[in-house]
Amino acid sequence: MKTNRLLTAFAVTLLSTSLLSCTKENTFSTTSAEDETTFELSGNQAVADNLTEDANNIFMEAAANRNLLGSNFGSLPVITSNTLTCAAVTVTPATGFPKTIVIDFGTTGCTSTNNITRKGKINITLSDSVRKTGSQAIITFSNYAVNNFKKEGTVTWKNTSTAITKSWQRKVENGRVTAPNGRYWLHNGVRDVVQIAGTATPNTLLDDIFLITGNYTITNATGKTRDCFITEALQKKSTCDNIGTGKLKVQGAAHNALINFGDGDCDKLATISIDGQEPRTIVLR
Repeated sequence: MKTNRLLTAFAVTLLSTSLLSCTKENTFSTTSAEDETTFELSGNQAVADNLTEDANNIFMEAAANRNLLGSNFGSLPVITSNTLTCAAVTVTPATGFPKTIVIDFGTTGCTSTNNITRKGKINITLSDSVRKTGSQAIITFSNYAVNNFKKEGTVTWKNTSTAITKSWQRKVENGRVTAPNGRYWLHNGVRDVVQIAGTATPNTLLDDIFLITGNYTITNATGKTRDCFITEALQKKSTCDNIGTGKLKVQGAAHNALINFGDGDCDKLATISIDGQEPRTIVLR
């Protein structure tokens, strides 16, 4: 949850349209309409995931800036990526919990230092300090968009940490993403996140590494649905823009697609293969 830059994947929506269209006829001539739907929905899920990750990053930075993380060392400030330099953040009440956090990027939008343009509001109800086991945050959105991808729905964040493990759960309900061209898709699911590095340095959000597991569903505007399962835990380093390793299975009616995020390089690429066919390369950022 502590990342220094947006885990962006917005270009991946071109997966089934313009991306690789010039080679599709020759290389993928055997794919069926159902295969193509799976490729499309796989890309859509990547976009939805990254919008959720972005909202989580915004939440964490706002909490750090307003001293709502808890359990940091001393009175030193928490080092963040300064994503909120162009947003207005309000927290009420001044003392006690629960707190309401409103992060307002304006109606026309503003661009952060890492060239991500956001507009609208993120609304958060926080039950207790973020790092306190059992604390919960309910995140909703008001006319909120990232690079003109509109995000709707509810994200329920819960701290599931134990004495020896730092962990969180994120549940997405009634998720909906609308692309700049008006095309939309729905997504719901649960992700479990375990921090495997950076726990000894709570005063910085820049050195953490996380492992992510979970499952969810993705549905396009015509009602086509795919179930998605993380089969090999996804690893996310805060110093990388995107997930570096791990595998995700997208289950179709009579086939399975496998998204492979690579071998740990901080690159922008992943591959999608259906039932062992020649993989397609997708751009995650």
